[in-house]
This record gives sequence, C-alpha cells and structure tokens, in this order.
Amino acid sequence: MEIVESNKPWIGEGIRNIYCVGRNYVQHAQELNNAVPDVPLLFTKPTHSLAEANGHEIIFPGDRGEIQYEAELVFHIGRGYEPGIKLDDLVDQIAIGIDFTLRDVQTELKGKGYPWLLAKGFINSAVITPWQSFAGLNALMELDFSLDRNGQEVQRDNMKNMIFDLPTVVGYTAMHLGLGQGDIIFTGTPAGVGPVSDGDSFTCKLADNVLGSCIIKLSK
Repeated sequence: MEIVESNKPWIGEGIRNIYCVGRNYVQHAQELNNAVPDVPLLFTKPTHSLAEANGHEIIFPGDRGEIQYEAELVFHIGRGYEPGIKLDDLVDQIAIGIDFTLRDVQTELKGKGYPWLLAKGFINSAVITPWQSFAGLNALMELDFSLDRNGQEVQRDNMKNMIFDLPTVVGYTAMHLGLGQGDIIFTGTPAGVGPVSDGDSFTCKLADNVLGSCIIKLSK
C-alpha cells in the first residue's frame, strides 16, 4: 500500500460523525473481562475529540484517573451509503487512530449503567494519523497495524481478526445511525491496551511504516 507524504489539510476537515466499535477483537474483550458482543457495539465521539498524530504534543486531563490507549484502524467514508454499495466504492481513505479512554471514569459509568461519553469523548481523545489512500479491502487485509509506546511495540494485529468485519460494521452502522460522506469509523482495538503516563510517545504503523506519532502531556 502506498504511504502518502501529504500536504493535505488537517485530518478533521470535513468530518461529520465519529463512529466507534467496541470489543471487536476477542482477546481485547477478554483482557478487560468483557463479554463478546453478538452485534457490533457502537458508540460515538464528538468532533472536539479529534487530534492529529503529527509528532506534536497532545494534552490530556491528568486529574480524572487512569487513561488507556487503544490503537485502531479508522476508515473515512467518501460518499453517501446506499444498500448494496461495494465497500471499495464507499471508503476512500484510511488512518490509524488511537481511541484514548478514561478507564476509571468508564468503569464508574458502566457500573451505574450510564453511557460512556465522558470516558470516550473527552477533548483530544480521538487521535488520528494523516489520511492515506484506500487501496481496497483485500490489499489492507494483508497488512498488520501496530502501535509503539516509547519505542516498544505494545499492540499488533490484522483486521482479518475482527469479530465483525468491515462490511458488517458498515452495514450495521448505516442501518441504525446513518452513514454519509465525511463520517469516519474506528473499527476496534486488539489486545495490548495499557495505561498512559505523562511524556509517553506513541507511534502508529501500518505494515511497519510509520503513519504518525504523538507525545502525551497530562495536565495538572
């Protein structure tokens, strides 16, 4: 797959809805002692959560408990969804994203039966590398994606191992929430999630090619 050296506008330009899939890799669900869902587990993030993995520092809250990283493949929808549309005609760009989560906040919310928004949608929690051209689903399934933390690989997997494949996620999202040009989908994280510390450096890779990086600063 071609890795694009891009002078494109900021990754958030034109993005409408941020859809996310939870528990879409079996081993990740198991590591958090969560049940494996029967249908895609969807949630959303506000557009204020977007930040670009462009090598710069990203500020997170340092007073809301533990924050954890979750690397994911992210797909950009290039046109409005129509029943029967081919996936390769619908998706035009991909990126690697990190779904940062306020884990202590999420645990408290889940215990009360409340939505996850405060844990998943805080400012800068949806970090995305610069967009890359989508070469097609079959080509992408031959490539692993991975995340390094402070120079050490902490997550690696392939979308072949998703519980709900991309066509299923796309169809389910379109049916229940709608799907149009400018929407993006975080497709779930594999095993290996862990805590974030002040000053941590994260590097996102596709087929061992660096797509983006960032440094985390926890506010006081």
